[in-house]
Amino acid sequence: MTTDATSPSADRPTNEPLYVDGEDDLETIVSDRDVVLVDFYADWCGPCQMLEPVLDGLAAETDATIAKVDVDSNQQLAAAYGVRGVPTLLVFADGEQVEQHTGALPADRLRSLIERYTE
Repeated sequence: MTTDATSPSADRPTNEPLYVDGEDDLETIVSDRDVVLVDFYADWCGPCQMLEPVLDGLAAETDATIAKVDVDSNQQLAAAYGVRGVPTLLVFADGEQVEQHTGALPADRLRSLIERYTE
């Protein structure tokens, strides 16, 4: 999958997490990028806060795009993906959802999860 230079998400950096602003934004990110790890999080969530530096590192170190969805600001989007707890992590490869995990995962497990689809 190639990135269209005219797409709104094409000029957004991939070496840091992208903050999602609604369903259309998420769909654009997922369709424009090969592998996307989506973190459904909440600011008040302790495990989400612990996961944040891990995701920042993965954004810089891997070929995947890390997208973050604030469930408090995007309740309908979270419901559409069946998010019932935070953090919930979704992996998209070539525009299709291929994984979903609820709860904070260790960095090595997240890295291997990403590498499963980027290699």
